[in-house]
Amino acid sequence: MNVDVAVLRFAGFMVLLSVALTYFVSPYFLLLTTFIGLNMLQSSFTGICPAASILKRLGVKSGCAFG
Repeated sequence: MNVDVAVLRFAGFMVLLSVALTYFVSPYFLLLTTFIGLNMLQSSFTGICPAASILKRLGVKSGCAFG
């Protein structure tokens, strides 16, 4: 698994988690969903992804999008 796949899996998991928390706990967890979406949007324009940086430091091999 490379960083690209790991970032997509992490983002998908976080979106699903935030939706579940919104439904079961509090509507304020929509702020987490919003943060995730904004982070994905800025990453698509800048190519800078904090999650990819952290995963690379943890030893996940580089990919094409977040090299």
